[in-house]
Amino acid sequence: MNDNGYKRRPSREGAPQPSDIIENNISDPGTGEQQPRPAANQGEPRRNPVDPAQPGEQRRIPADPAQSGEPRRNPTAPAQPGEQRRNPTAPAQSGEPRRTSAAPAQPGEPRRNPNVSAQSGEAGEPRRIPRPTAQPGEPRRTPTAAQPGETGEPRRIPRPTAQPGEQRRTPTAAQPGASNGARRGANTGAGQRPIPQTTPRPVIDDDDEDEDFDAFAARLNSRGRRRRRSSTIIGRILLVIFTVIFIVLFALVALCHTLVNGPSETVRDKLVLSAMQASATKWLPGLFLDDEVVQEICDRSKVEQPVTIPMGTLNNGSTETGDPNPGDSPNTDKPPETEPEPVDEWADAVDGMIYKTYTGASYKAYILIVRDPSRVYVGTSSDYKSGKIGSRIFDIVKREGAIAGINAGEFSDTNGMGTGNTPIGLTYSKGKCVWDDGAKRTFIGFDNDGVLHAVEKMSRDEAESLGIRDAVSFQTGNVLISNDGEKVTLHYAEGNVGMAQRTAIAQRADGAVILVVTDGRSASSLGATRNDIIDLLVSEGAVVAGMLDGGSSSMMYYEDYYIKYDIDTSTLDEYQRQGLTNRYKAFTKPRHMPTFFLVSPEGG
Repeated sequence: MNDNGYKRRPSREGAPQPSDIIENNISDPGTGEQQPRPAANQGEPRRNPVDPAQPGEQRRIPADPAQSGEPRRNPTAPAQPGEQRRNPTAPAQSGEPRRTSAAPAQPGEPRRNPNVSAQSGEAGEPRRIPRPTAQPGEPRRTPTAAQPGETGEPRRIPRPTAQPGEQRRTPTAAQPGASNGARRGANTGAGQRPIPQTTPRPVIDDDDEDEDFDAFAARLNSRGRRRRRSSTIIGRILLVIFTVIFIVLFALVALCHTLVNGPSETVRDKLVLSAMQASATKWLPGLFLDDEVVQEICDRSKVEQPVTIPMGTLNNGSTETGDPNPGDSPNTDKPPETEPEPVDEWADAVDGMIYKTYTGASYKAYILIVRDPSRVYVGTSSDYKSGKIGSRIFDIVKREGAIAGINAGEFSDTNGMGTGNTPIGLTYSKGKCVWDDGAKRTFIGFDNDGVLHAVEKMSRDEAESLGIRDAVSFQTGNVLISNDGEKVTLHYAEGNVGMAQRTAIAQRADGAVILVVTDGRSASSLGATRNDIIDLLVSEGAVVAGMLDGGSSSMMYYEDYYIKYDIDTSTLDEYQRQGLTNRYKAFTKPRHMPTFFLVSPEGG
């Protein structure tokens, strides 16, 4: 390879060799004699023999070795007139130079298709045609693009495959140490356009790049599948939950509709009256029944069927088993054959009180009997003038220093959202009238002698004349038991079959006060009816009794009762461990209320 980057032409016999070139002479290839080199004209620079001829210059052709003494003809020059032009693709004759394959066709010579294989009789493999050079003004053809008129799909050049152990390089990147001219095979000698130098781009392995891209795409697809799978699972779970909720609600609505409109009026009335016992559910019966029907059921529940029994038939003890009903007691007029031995029930009393429970057919009751009625009084949450909300039972017993207590009178509680800031109806506390809004309600309270009164519609003047010291009011028709000194009247109401949490207060003939609260709204204790409470109080010897506010307001507090009566605290709920004896069942915390019947400490 010479200094210009071209391969040196193989020497032919008789051709001048570089060793034959002398400073001023040149060897004659025919005779071998030294002939003087043609000198440049005066003032003309010495011309490089490899430079192209100048315009108008007659370029001398070296002698053809085949014809001694005859100047060599340029194989690319057009044929002379009368000269027989040889097929340039034919094998060269002995001593005849081979014509270049890129030489243009001579006049009258058919042009051979360079894309076809060798003609019949030609030796060797099919000829490989170099990429044609675009002519001046002709757009460069893209190797992979089909020209107009060509048939078939565009030719796709396969990516060269790296040999084992070979560093893969991009087609435009030069090898380390190689110049642009060497890489392209360009001549950077004199008279040639210099090729601008470019900064070699970093070598990138296309296979590694493809592998990295495939791995990245696989990770994205995997994440997308996981997200879609998670979204699908969450969607199915939510669908199942909503479906179950819809089925349950639909089943409840269908069941309620069947019950209230079914053949059993007793079941219908029980459901309606149970819903009417709580302020938060009074609207529920109206979803299935006309308002006239609901009102008719409520009116029928207030119709009483009183039962009168002699006062002497009532005892001052308690019934431990069975559902007491003195109206069914046999032979009430026949005296017993033997007198039972008197039993002092107060022998084991704690704090001057007796605490016990009773389990009925559909309820569980908590009973507290206070021996001294003077210890029972009405506690108020405020003066009812400042608009302060009511008190919780835990707070008021601590403030008053009471040892026990139950909820008491009525208060405004629209849709179960009442705050208990003021009571409803005539209210007395510690000998003073603390509230009188003129509302006529069932009046329940103690006079100065400790006698319990349970009457309908007592005015303030009547209360003052009776010497009332502590009393509250609660709706109407809530007198459960009354007496005239000789007979006891039990105010049953057979139509009042609604079950709920109940609170009641009563007094025995010996003056002891009975406080009762029942559970409700649970599977183990649905609640008690009005008649259930009457039977329970009669069994405890009550001769006068009245119903107090119930539902979520029903609460009984007894300080440290689980310690005094050795009750396992693991069986108690949160509020019972704070002092409640009953199980509080509501959607809210214990209610704020304006009035309570409290029990002061013994001897206090």
